[in-house]
Amino acid sequence: MQRIVNLSQSPRYRSLALLLSVVGAGLMGCDSAERGNVAAGDDSGRPAVVATSTIIADWADQIGGDQIELTSILQPGADPHVYEPVPADSIAFERADLILYNGYNLEPGLIRLLNAAGANAQRLAVGEVVPPLDLEDNGSTVPDPHVWGDVSNAVPMVEAIRDALIELHPDQAETFRANAAAYIEELNQLHDWIGTQTATIPSAQRQLVTTHDAFQYYANAYGLTVAGTLIGLSTEEQPSAQTVQQLVTVIRNLGVPAIFAETTINPQLIRTVAQEAGVTLADQELYADSIGEPGSEGDSYLRMMAANTRAIVTNLGGTVTEP
Repeated sequence: MQRIVNLSQSPRYRSLALLLSVVGAGLMGCDSAERGNVAAGDDSGRPAVVATSTIIADWADQIGGDQIELTSILQPGADPHVYEPVPADSIAFERADLILYNGYNLEPGLIRLLNAAGANAQRLAVGEVVPPLDLEDNGSTVPDPHVWGDVSNAVPMVEAIRDALIELHPDQAETFRANAAAYIEELNQLHDWIGTQTATIPSAQRQLVTTHDAFQYYANAYGLTVAGTLIGLSTEEQPSAQTVQQLVTVIRNLGVPAIFAETTINPQLIRTVAQEAGVTLADQELYADSIGEPGSEGDSYLRMMAANTRAIVTNLGGTVTEP
């Protein structure tokens, strides 16, 4: 089995059909990868690949499999917006053959470290292969880094990782192509499934209110509107009392049946918003910037997107149909 070394784990995954067939009845666990020490390749000649986020690490694992030695800097559930690098991260960058990061300032601490580390590795800003949504944030127009929210965006990102791995390890080109093709088929099936599910939400209730502004791509792709968020694109922001009250007013005026917390952010403040607005806070927290812990219902990209869709659809009055 492939190892993902250093600070994280990455599960091996089932097919999308099996994934979605169990999503309504408690999603199954999956195999977790071993932990180990940071390495620059290994005795087998496998190249060292470092991914900054758990989502990108998951994609690299799906494509590279046993042919790469993969280090994921962030652990499942960690918030890339506020992550503070540690010395081991610098070592990982320096020993890497390929560094995969999101870009669009999703992981500012790690990007600063990467730029300062002087690493000789190939670098790929995976998220930046997708043209971004430009959003207003604190008075400035900035690219939204949460590009994976539209599953169709994952296809060119996976293709970019595939091509980078082929350039790095051409002897395994056919393996990388085959793995990527199989995974892209799953992504396309998931994209279609999500669209079918969100279409069951009554039109007046297709309004998302979440802790931070991480679901614009999801909303645009699947027929919803982000009606309001407690904070902006980055979780570094601290909402003012005025912002909280404005969001409460928006929620009351919309009459939405539920609002959502997120797994990487303390839910206390959004819980207070729900109480003041007199609206339900959904029991299921959404996976925003990270996959879930191993064994959770969102412990891969495919599973987190399916879990988010189930939570959104059922709490906003739609009906989830299993394949």
